[in-house]
Amino acid sequence: MLITEKRAAFSLSLIYAFRMMGLFMILPVFSLYADQFGGTTPVLTGLAIGIYGLTQGIFQLPFGYLSDRFGRKKIIVIGLLIFCIGSIVAAEAESIYQIIAGRALQGLGAIAAAIMALAADLTREEVRLRVMAFIGMSIGASFMLSMVLGPVLAAEYGLASLFWITAGLALAGIAVVVFITPQPHSQQFHRETELSLADVGQILKNRELLKLDIGVFVLHLVLAATFVVFPLVLRDELLVAPALHWRTYLPVFALSLPGLVLLIIVAEKFRQSKATFLIGIILIALAELGLAWGEGYTAVFIALVVFFTGFNFLEASLPAMVARIAPADMKGTAMGLFSSGQFLGAFSGGLLGGLLLAGQSFTAIFLVLAGVALFWLLVAVSMRRPKNLSSKIVSLKNMEDEAVESFLEQASRIEGVLEVSVYREDQVAYLKVEKSFDEQPLNALLAK
Repeated sequence: MLITEKRAAFSLSLIYAFRMMGLFMILPVFSLYADQFGGTTPVLTGLAIGIYGLTQGIFQLPFGYLSDRFGRKKIIVIGLLIFCIGSIVAAEAESIYQIIAGRALQGLGAIAAAIMALAADLTREEVRLRVMAFIGMSIGASFMLSMVLGPVLAAEYGLASLFWITAGLALAGIAVVVFITPQPHSQQFHRETELSLADVGQILKNRELLKLDIGVFVLHLVLAATFVVFPLVLRDELLVAPALHWRTYLPVFALSLPGLVLLIIVAEKFRQSKATFLIGIILIALAELGLAWGEGYTAVFIALVVFFTGFNFLEASLPAMVARIAPADMKGTAMGLFSSGQFLGAFSGGLLGGLLLAGQSFTAIFLVLAGVALFWLLVAVSMRRPKNLSSKIVSLKNMEDEAVESFLEQASRIEGVLEVSVYREDQVAYLKVEKSFDEQPLNALLAK
């Protein structure tokens, strides 16, 4: 990658990580401290945990549109300012309703689409997928770090400290945007990263993509609902002091990594993506059953390791499956709808967890979540085995119309190329190719 592309990858990953840490740090602790706010009920506790998903799901499309019209960096800065204000509202809260309002404002600063669009503006087609993968890894790392830091900081400095730290991270993100993130030379619509309203209907008609949207909805529903309840189990039933909860989460993540790596190897090297996908869902269901019926700390600890083995694998494999299945020129739209499913799942999970907590035992709650995971398994079993495909973007800049027509015809005949879509106004071609695709014939065609 060029130096500018490396700066873009580093800075945008940092911004994304700062924001996700701010959203996730309260996940393992909020249920433990919710009673200190006036008007708290189990339902409102769950709503406070998940409400950001509703506002983020609603506002990500408008923020993406505004970034197209007024500039990516301006909209990202505005989104981070809204996120900062929401964090301050929550930090100063005395009632659960103020916490909910603050969390809703945090989600309203929905800059994910704008960040991805800026990443596309700042990178060449041939390295763009690597930059997106780098951003994806930063999200996973920030989630795991949040689960460990949240309990430590809340126990030492109080729950409000998490929101103040989140506000500081938002301001740090603004500094990164202003002083580190490169300024794009030009801005254009990128079909591989941005949602197109004209393509939404076609994507929604694709049953395989719809099943993946259902999957990510369920995955984040189960995650949010589980952590409305699990911190209370750890404190009240297993008698682990909140200040020591990190001692559970840190080794859980460490012990889940070998299973994650094994599933990835089997999926990629042996081309068993559907089988491992189903195994991941089964692990989620088994973990919820283990949390429901497990007796003692060791049983619950093992169940949590199983849960995060399945969760981390599915979190990585679901977007990869969307990228494989979606038409190359509609991947941005497919990923946008997929992200909406993820955010709405988090909202629904927080609300469901709160509703169940209001009237059910811990055992019954985990059994319900196991049932939800098994429902997902039934949906996933009917999916077709995804082909081992990838997307490729090719620049057609300075190519005459006749040359573009010739490229389209000849590229379609190259072995391993399954689909070619050309957009003259963007001067780009989108290809769907097999993993074994040899790039030499394509490079030779482009060199003519």
